[in-house]
Amino acid sequence: QPRYPWADGPEYITQCPIQPGGGKFSQKVIFTTEEGTLWWHAHSEWTRATVYGAIIVYPKKGHAYPFPKPHADLPIIFGEWWKQDIFELFDDFRRSGGDPLVSHAITINGQPGDRYNCSGQDMFKLAVDQGKTYLLRLINAAMQDILFFSIAGHQLTVVGTDGTYTKPFKSDYITISPGQTIDVLLRADHPIAASYYMAAKFYSSARAAVNLNTTTALLHYTTNNTTTTPTAAALSATADTNASVAFTARFRSLADKKHPVDVPQKADTNLYFTLSMNAVPCPAGATCAGPNGARLAASVNNVSLVLPTSMDVLGAYYRGIGGVYGDDFPSNPPVSFDFTNLTIPAVYRTPATGNQVRMLEYNSSVELVFQGTNLLGGVDHPMHLHGTNFYVVGWGFGNFDRAKDANKTYNLVDPPFQNTIAVPRNGWVAVRFKATNPGVWFMHCHLERHASWGMGMTFIVKNGKGPNDKMLPPPSDMPPC
Repeated sequence: QPRYPWADGPEYITQCPIQPGGGKFSQKVIFTTEEGTLWWHAHSEWTRATVYGAIIVYPKKGHAYPFPKPHADLPIIFGEWWKQDIFELFDDFRRSGGDPLVSHAITINGQPGDRYNCSGQDMFKLAVDQGKTYLLRLINAAMQDILFFSIAGHQLTVVGTDGTYTKPFKSDYITISPGQTIDVLLRADHPIAASYYMAAKFYSSARAAVNLNTTTALLHYTTNNTTTTPTAAALSATADTNASVAFTARFRSLADKKHPVDVPQKADTNLYFTLSMNAVPCPAGATCAGPNGARLAASVNNVSLVLPTSMDVLGAYYRGIGGVYGDDFPSNPPVSFDFTNLTIPAVYRTPATGNQVRMLEYNSSVELVFQGTNLLGGVDHPMHLHGTNFYVVGWGFGNFDRAKDANKTYNLVDPPFQNTIAVPRNGWVAVRFKATNPGVWFMHCHLERHASWGMGMTFIVKNGKGPNDKMLPPPSDMPPC
């Protein structure tokens, strides 16, 4: 969305929601260097539970994939399903102050698979020809957790993520965060007399309640007419953090002449953002389902985001209207302590609330370190940034130490170029990007309960001096507030 945040979508950040009962808005999506798999989804409360789809960007005419052309390609979209109406679910957990109801099923292309009584005959089926290669475009549209995915007996070759290509690597399983896309090649080179399960399950390092079911789809060869039991797919244990980070750590950019990297070698803006689970006091006279009778919350740098409701941040910024947001989001946590200690004093649990933004100078080079904390028990956080991809230059467990980690472990040669990265439980991730896209851009955890509790903030990239370095004007049909 170069210079055009008007159709980016997050409610009360870049637009007011499209009104029910006849409201409409013409979405204008502008692509630049993206190639591969992206996706779109609703960004109002929890509507993205069912309102989403794939965006596929093919190579330009006359250009080729950086790998042998596959026989065919198709999206594999993971989702979640509740028996309860999604708006009732959202209202119930927001009212209670506790965790939301765990989903009843994971889905693959809309189907839960044969492990569920209601859908035994309705699983998604993929028919392949012996000896051919297929490009599977994996999209995690699930609401609440990272997923493990594998195909029985078949090794997958990872070739891309988040609309960019990567150095190919082979893996027996995939770890994919909510909001993330991963492109993989599947070689149909196994015996045709058998069929094979495709399976996915949640990875969750710390949640007390999680959907432990496995969703299934079926891969079979076109000449196979047998009814034998499919070969089972092997998946890591639900809380296998080592398996999750080991996969994620293997991504590298192509970094060749056709796909150069432009990672900032130095940063002139250094940001250090803590990601925390919090608790706030229960209102007088109410009953709350959070820890010790409190309400659950979440924060970035101890600020729990409270969205405006009278006007969106973008509209206020563009028109110079005050009182909608503050411009003093902290560059560092307001209080420093041992963020990943097993025991953290309860005094640190209560966050501030507000709607502050962080201003960025046009064309500045930014380093942002995400630091997970162990407040209320650490958990993984898939962080997503609108408006630009970023280079993932480093990660680790424990507290970030710039002298040790930045100077010795950063990859500034071929880091992956992503828009979503999972910060491991009680660990950190460092990313770098250039602020060359003027406008208002939301950043948030892509676990919906964390985002709903306030784990998000907004960047505003100022206009540059040149005529092509300024934000474009709004369309005429922006939704009213």
